[in-house]
Amino acid sequence: MVNKRSGHKLHIYLNERNLSVLVQSLFSSWMLSFLFEGQILYCLVNYYDLDSVVMVFGGIAAMFVGLVACGFFIRSKKAAKRLFLCAYPFFIGVSIPFFFAPSVLWVIAAILGSLLAGGCVAAWGIYLKSGTPKNERIKTVADLLILSNILMILLNIAAIHISPHIGLALSMLMLLVAFVFALKLPSEDNETVPSPTQPQSKTNRIAGALAFLCLFIVIITIDSGLMYQVVNPAFAGIEWLTSWYWAVPYIIALFVMRNLPQKINRAHLLYVAIAMLGLSFIGFMSLNHSAAAYIVVNTLMLGSFGVYDLFWWSILGEMLEYHHNPVKIFGIGLSANVLGVFLGGLIGSAFTFADGNGIHPALLALAVVCVTLAMLPFLNKRLSFLLRDHAYLVAYTEVSSRLGGEAGCAKRFGVLSDRESQVASLLLQGKTNRMIAGELSISENTVKYYVKNIFSKYNIQSRAELIIIMLKSTKKPPQ
Repeated sequence: MVNKRSGHKLHIYLNERNLSVLVQSLFSSWMLSFLFEGQILYCLVNYYDLDSVVMVFGGIAAMFVGLVACGFFIRSKKAAKRLFLCAYPFFIGVSIPFFFAPSVLWVIAAILGSLLAGGCVAAWGIYLKSGTPKNERIKTVADLLILSNILMILLNIAAIHISPHIGLALSMLMLLVAFVFALKLPSEDNETVPSPTQPQSKTNRIAGALAFLCLFIVIITIDSGLMYQVVNPAFAGIEWLTSWYWAVPYIIALFVMRNLPQKINRAHLLYVAIAMLGLSFIGFMSLNHSAAAYIVVNTLMLGSFGVYDLFWWSILGEMLEYHHNPVKIFGIGLSANVLGVFLGGLIGSAFTFADGNGIHPALLALAVVCVTLAMLPFLNKRLSFLLRDHAYLVAYTEVSSRLGGEAGCAKRFGVLSDRESQVASLLLQGKTNRMIAGELSISENTVKYYVKNIFSKYNIQSRAELIIIMLKSTKKPPQ
């Protein structure tokens, strides 16, 4: 009886969402600690006193290709699961040459492994869409990023303080465990019919929003690449601290953002994160390379990266609803992250080879901060009319205040009943149906009934259209 009960609890816990997060986290810990500019790779390179430029940048470029290309080949859960089960043993195989003296196999293994790793990252998008309801994916991606970085820290510590080969062996063990759990992943697609075709106007809006988001990601993650090539090497003398503290502020920021109450305006925190990023590079230029300076610089920088990574990961998670193949959307979006790191790394390497002559790289990083700050309002505007109720977007609350608050909105609603006017006002404040139900002390189904009536009276289909109607102050209410 005890065994049956325990097995039942385990079955409930390892649902599709949790199982996919566990599998992807185990795989990602290997990728982050080894393949993607990981500490295991750098420890091995330093051990043999090698120049890692070709291997590192070749691997990043290959990962970019894998992320973009995967959506053209993987279109179902069955195909994604098959990819995982074939890729994880392959990753174990490409890790083996690194136990031996350096050879051309190192470069080949790094590039081929990175290519396939990019595909595995993109393919996880199909499980994100299937296993987590819309508007809850921010928590799922936060769990993935938190768990994978915790495991990465443990592998880094083993590689730096024990042996790089021990760290590599443990990372391969992560892959083996990931393979075992991947066997339990569901392979049947939830949807038996294709997603409905979107109107051309909405398709264009989706493409435009994704393109602008990708541009934003590329620009801001240039600072990530600069961090790898410029900031981290500057503190190489305090490995006792950098080996474990590096990702701690990142994890804390993810945890805080994941668990913020709904009423907290996360969009304002994006501006706080930009300020943190700017201060981190100012601190890097003005402070020495002591442990205290590292704690200040790294806390500000990685805390900012945590806020922004969760921002675009969760935005991409919501965008999966608008395309029949989530792998393609997820892969293209995350490829922008890799491209930004690649460009930032190249720029950082160029500054390193320049031997301190010319502009300080931190000044370039500050310029990137200024550009992203200018882009943020435009990005917010584009996304807000596409993604309703996302935690980071505030278009509805801003529109509500412009219209004079709840009372002001009610006056403009014309033929709506008093209760419908209340619901419409709360809709414009960005509140979800569940939040509206709690605030008005009615059921969620009742809220849905009122929303349906509101949309019917205005002959609209979404909150975005309701906003447009409210902003056109000269337009008369429907008769």
